[in-house]
Order: sequence, then structure tokens, then C-alpha cells
Amino acid sequence: MVKCIISDKAVLTQKSDGLLFFVHENFSFKKEFVDVAKLYFPHLETLFKTNKFEGKLGQRVSVQGSSKEGIKHLLFVGLGSKKKTAKYMELEDFRRILGASMRWAETVKISSLACEVPATAVYGHGTEFMVRTMTTTFLMAEYQFDDFISNDAKVHKLDQIIFVAPKKDDKAAHEGARVGTIIAEAVNRSRHWVDLPANVITPPELAKRAKKLAKDHNLEITVFDEKEIEKLGMGGIKAVGMGSQHDAQLVIMQYTAKKKNAPTLALVGKGITFDSGGLNLKPTGFMETMKVDMTGAAAVINAIAALSQLKPDINVVVLAPLAENMVSGNANHPGDIIRFYNGKTAVVGNTDAEGRLVLADALAYASKHFTPTAMIDVATLTGAVSHAVGPFFSGVLTQDDDLAQRVQQAGETSGDATWRLPMIDRYKVMVKSDIADINNDGKSKYYAGPTNGACFLSHFVGETPWVHVDIAAAADEVPDTPYYRGIGATGVGTRLLIDFVMQWK
Repeated sequence: MVKCIISDKAVLTQKSDGLLFFVHENFSFKKEFVDVAKLYFPHLETLFKTNKFEGKLGQRVSVQGSSKEGIKHLLFVGLGSKKKTAKYMELEDFRRILGASMRWAETVKISSLACEVPATAVYGHGTEFMVRTMTTTFLMAEYQFDDFISNDAKVHKLDQIIFVAPKKDDKAAHEGARVGTIIAEAVNRSRHWVDLPANVITPPELAKRAKKLAKDHNLEITVFDEKEIEKLGMGGIKAVGMGSQHDAQLVIMQYTAKKKNAPTLALVGKGITFDSGGLNLKPTGFMETMKVDMTGAAAVINAIAALSQLKPDINVVVLAPLAENMVSGNANHPGDIIRFYNGKTAVVGNTDAEGRLVLADALAYASKHFTPTAMIDVATLTGAVSHAVGPFFSGVLTQDDDLAQRVQQAGETSGDATWRLPMIDRYKVMVKSDIADINNDGKSKYYAGPTNGACFLSHFVGETPWVHVDIAAAADEVPDTPYYRGIGATGVGTRLLIDFVMQWK
């Protein structure tokens, strides 16, 4: 992993073989870049004019310069106009610029890169936040799933990135780099687990990895196997896992804050390690990427590992129901009626609406045994959410305005952006059944697929304040986002959950 270093020495004095400059519109070449030209590239001003480089958002100019020290690769990136405050989109534009800069660094094969941390006035955030954001983004941009690629085909990677910040901000910058590294490690581990094929990551294997994380970070952990799940009356998890040769699992992890009487937040993540659709089999073109259906579980497990290092004054409990939704003589059928942990029943209208079945038991168990202040679940629940919000957002569904606001704020600061979708009582009729309490498929005449799923889950949270985040749209292959490379898992939900907990007051 690339090493992030903090320095108070000017960018031009750094020994790195790559220099990154952030440039605003209406910049003065004589004030800002004369020294760069003198040291490395005398015709820099002409290069800017030839390329019509004006510092507009996303504009880029790169050049190979030289000095008595040797070759220097220089990259100039436009940030657009200066803003006193920054909302999500401005920060996300900056993250994408950082991702594109990492792609450039790989292309020119440099080993180190130095850049200045934008001043507080630029984005309305302090040095700690900016260094945290830069560290997290650069380390996320470095990630590549190359476990099964021969060495000669692997992407060139940086050894170190140097962040230049004023000496007075040294403590804040180091803290930002520390926190950013913890977050990035959690996100990239989530991505790696999701990117691994389903013949490697099975429910028992994922539970095994959760146990190792718990041991490494001094977390309490309990894992219920399939026999215990059945004994507890968790009909949803049992039903989904019945068709697989791999036993279903329920992972429960706990972080206990040092502060007495601290509130408890429950994080619940869907962990379908592969989703064939069950007997309602998915067609070709829709099944091949279904190892991604465990993204929610990967997010909650890795989020609590990060939180154990960040040590918030909040108790955190994680529940990850794990199962593989497969086809066999033991698989559950459309029309089956199952009973959940809280005693409610549901008819299986569609075996491919399996995520809500496993989440139902986990939510009911969390609500009963941990009496959390609030619960949040993250799940690749519906393909329909992609049509509602596109690939850059996750859908938020709740009837609790305070929780919706908290999730939105966490999305803006973390980069895992969210968009609230409608959830009202009038929609809850869509999951009613004539032969059981509810139906997991719902009534198609109401459309609103993400709302359908949330209405089903609402039957299992009791009186606990709860918010559902449908992350299916942003879970993999997000386009136009250089720090994701445009391929593979994104680890969506991990950053969101960390900020959600850390910002809780």
C-alpha cells in the first residue's frame, strides 16, 4: 500500500519524481508558476496557452521536466473557481481529480508524488478533513483486484505520496492521514472480499474472515451456524440458504465504547455471497456479477473494524446474515410460507427477493437483544434503485427525518452519497398477503421497487428508529469515477457507516 507522508516543506523542494499542482481559475502565472518554470520547464507558460489551460474544473496539463536532480513529472489540474463552502458535488469533483491523478501517476510510472493540501478556504473544511479525504481517496484509487493476474500484467503502483501542509497544521494533517488510512483499508478490504469469486467467498469463509478481524481488533463476535439459526426460529435466513451446499451463518460483532451509558447503534448488512435467484432463476446477463450481493455484509463488518480503531463514544453492534441463494432439490419454493424470528410470517412470492428475508431475521434479532438507539441496514436489495438514482447514489428509505438527515450528511462527508426515496404508510399495502402476514414480492402495480423492499423490512424493526440504504446501484462498476477504475467492487456503504457513527451526537 502506498505510504502517505506529511511535510511542511514547499512542494518544489520535495525529492519526489512527480509533482501535482491544483490550479484555480483566474490564476496568475507570474505569482504561482514562475518558479516552477525556472526550475523544471522554461516554456511552461507557453504550454498552458497552447493547451488553453485556464484552471477550469477537470482541465489537465502534464509535462516531463528536468533539473540537476533529474527528471520530474509535473501534473497541473484545474479545480475551477474558488468556493467558500463546498457541498457534496464539489468535494466529489475533488475526489475524482485525485483519482485521475493516481491514474496518471501509474501511466508515467513514478514512484512518489507530492502535492499541497488545498487551503481551508477552498472547500470550507479544515486540514484534518482534507488530508483524511485525500488519503482515503488516493488509497482507494490504488486498489486493484489482481489476485489472479500474473505479475508482468499488474499495474505500476506508487510507493509514497507527500502531502504538504503548513507547520501549524502538522498535528491535524497527521491525524487526517491516520484516519484516512484506516478508512481506506476498511473500504479496500470490503472491495477485495466482494471481488473474490463465489467459489472462494462462501458464507462460512466470510464468517471466518469476520472472526479474524474481530481477533485483530479486539471485538466481541458470535457466529450462529445453520443449526443454531434454525433453532432460533430464523426462518428467513434458513430458507434462503437451504439450496446451497454451504451453511448459512449469522455474524454478530460488538464494539463497546469506554464511555458509560453510551448509545448503541446497530449496523445490519445483507450477505448473499452469490445470488442465482433461486428457483426464480436470474437470466444470463443478470447473474454473472451476483457475487456483489454480499456488499452490505462486507461493509458493516469492515466498518466496525475501522471504528474499533477510531474509538467513538458510541457502542456499535453489527449483524451480517450470510447465505448463498442457489438452486437444488432443497431450495425454497415460490409460494412457501416462512416464519421469522419475531414470529411474523411471509409468503415467498419470488425466491429472487431473498435479501429482505435474511435481513428480516437480523433486524428483528438486533431490535430485541440490543435495544439500539437506532438501526441502519445497507443492502444490495433491488435492481430498481439503479433506475431511480443512477450509479452515483444509494437510495435512502425511512420515515424518520432525523435519521434521513444524518445519513445524508454522512454521505456528503464520506463520499458514499445518498438520495432519499419515498416511504409512506400508503405504500405499505403493497407487501400485504392474503395467506400470510406479508409477501416478499409485493404488488407490482405500485412499482417503487426500493420502497417495496423497505416496506417489507419495516415489519421487523419494532419501535426502533431505523433507516434502510439500498446500495445496489453503486456497488460495482461505477462509471466516470477514476478512484474506482470503473471496474469491480466499490466498497460502498463502508465510508458511509463510519461517518454515520463518528458523527453521531
